[in-house]
Amino acid sequence: MASKYWLTHQATLMLLLITWRKSMHCNGFIVDPPEELAILDPGHLGHLQISWSLPASLINRTECPKLYQLEYFNTYRDSWTAIRTTRRTYRAQFDLMKDVRVRVYTLLSGPCTNSTMIKSTNYAELVQKPAGTGVVGTAVQDFVCVNYNMKYMECTWRRSAKVSANSQHNLYFWHKELEQTEECPKYIISSGVRSGCNFTGIALPDFTDINFCINGSSPEGPLEPTFISLQIQNHVKPETAEKLQLQTGPDTQLKLHWDSPVGRVPGHCLEWEVEHNQEGPDGKIASKQILTKEMSLTLPAIHDGERNCFRVRSKLQKYCADKSFWSDWSRPTCRPEKTEVAPDPEWDMIPVYIYIAVGIIAILVLSLCLGAVLKVGRSRQVKKPDSLLPTLFARNPFLMVVET
Repeated sequence: MASKYWLTHQATLMLLLITWRKSMHCNGFIVDPPEELAILDPGHLGHLQISWSLPASLINRTECPKLYQLEYFNTYRDSWTAIRTTRRTYRAQFDLMKDVRVRVYTLLSGPCTNSTMIKSTNYAELVQKPAGTGVVGTAVQDFVCVNYNMKYMECTWRRSAKVSANSQHNLYFWHKELEQTEECPKYIISSGVRSGCNFTGIALPDFTDINFCINGSSPEGPLEPTFISLQIQNHVKPETAEKLQLQTGPDTQLKLHWDSPVGRVPGHCLEWEVEHNQEGPDGKIASKQILTKEMSLTLPAIHDGERNCFRVRSKLQKYCADKSFWSDWSRPTCRPEKTEVAPDPEWDMIPVYIYIAVGIIAILVLSLCLGAVLKVGRSRQVKKPDSLLPTLFARNPFLMVVET
């Protein structure tokens, strides 16, 4: 009973202490929020600089440390992000196709507050609307970037149906290692128009936000811009696995083994999917997928009359990247191997070929004969009038004298 009374007494004292501190804060001065909140766009395709200044009421409070709590709405995660800093500038990534929402509090501590942290009740807030430039409905669609085995990256897009045929798209990109934005080094041309960008030979950093902007021009006016930010390690498509080996052990178990594809992707970062197709004696095929982090697989004993085929593909596991693309399937390997039986010659078709050849030869011969006959006939028609002249003059000598 005494212990219970003592706990109640302690709780009452703590409540009184908290109430006293709150009353002390209320009776003291009020902490004002920062002033001159501004958002500066240096042209880095969404990487904006936020700045603010010390409230005028705290300029002379040099003995008290000042801290600031910045909150901005992260449209990529659809949630608010909060950071605390002693500086009055901060850089953050924003989607320029959506509202940029920022607010800042002032935090004060030290002798001014009896060493208690006090946050301003109000905050400085700024909402920046999208620029809204470009003809509505002309933004590119289905923008996708694929990092092929971490060797090179290609980004592709699809034109909007509202974009005229003689419109031109442009792609620009920026990351922290660049002083200013750069244009696509090599455009991908499809049906005479730009449909993507090839970054072969361009060093793009891992685990760093890379900002893209696809805009353009048309006879109707500028095209609606599209802004995207991504990290290339989350868009890797590994190389196709090769040297897939399938062996049958002495206990008729199937042992499958393959090698990791050559490239910059570490082998321990890959996870694998094995597709197993089992064909029974009745010709029916049962298929199943097996996920594994190893590059080998052992399966139970096979039965007579069964045929087992395997193929594999890979992608980056979650410990190395947030997401990834599946590689293409490897060429399948089977046990038992299907022997290719040479087809028997189709003797029924041989006479047909002979008949065709004979027919062609006959046509050629007939054509030559007909040509020769026509040539002889023409030559006879030419000679016939000449042969009639002596006969005519022999029968009519008078005509010859008169003519003479």
